[in-house]
Amino acid sequence: MKIFISADIEGVNGIVSWAETEANEKRYGPFQQQMSMEVAKACQGAREAGAETIFVKDAHSSAMNIDVSLLPSYVTLHRGWEGCLCSMMAGLDKTYDAVLFIGYHSPAGSDGNSLAHTMNTSIRHLKINGSDASEFMINALYAAYLGVPVVFLSGDLNLTKQVKAVLPQAFVVATKEGRHGAVVSKHPEITNQEIFEGVKQALSGDLSKNLLKLPKHFAVEVSYKRHQDAFNASFYPGCKLINPETIVFEADDYYEVLRAFKFIL
Repeated sequence: MKIFISADIEGVNGIVSWAETEANEKRYGPFQQQMSMEVAKACQGAREAGAETIFVKDAHSSAMNIDVSLLPSYVTLHRGWEGCLCSMMAGLDKTYDAVLFIGYHSPAGSDGNSLAHTMNTSIRHLKINGSDASEFMINALYAAYLGVPVVFLSGDLNLTKQVKAVLPQAFVVATKEGRHGAVVSKHPEITNQEIFEGVKQALSGDLSKNLLKLPKHFAVEVSYKRHQDAFNASFYPGCKLINPETIVFEADDYYEVLRAFKFIL
């Protein structure tokens, strides 16, 4: 079994402020370690379930967050950014049996996480076919594009509910509950164990039940906090400015949506 893991940090246990997510901040260290431990537990759970290949994409900010010394020796780690359209999913291809998401967070325009955003902090919301799209949804659709099931996610409680709504068979672990500008979390050791057990169970069942259905058409709407950003993005081929802060883009091929995201997000 071949497993792909995409790891972010804003959905990691206990994190509540941006100062805890950036390497140049004093508060970053303990949460870098917690991100690494949550990924490590996911890897261990996957191994227990029979995974022979485990590929981890560090997918937050610089993409140089995970402490490889805390990961099992059988794990392959992808650090930095290739510049490819798949971004947080770099390295994933059709040969993988399942995708896991660790440390993911609620989308821009929601209140499920004090650090809720989608891809960056410059947009108010991103909608795909009328629904707010999280980074999870953007990346899960890419997995679906390749025909790879999504079986597990850990992150804030609000996001886990959104995941269960579109993938009822997926396993989820809520690492914390967002309460406006605050979060409430269990002890990290409990979360870590839940991730281990959840991944193990997720990979022990029928993985094909977790294949997200790919829409036949994609209508994308992006609303920016600055009208200048919307105006600039409107020049991407196929984009239309529908009000001073909002653009729309449509395509039948999800790869074209990802291509647009690379330039408008």
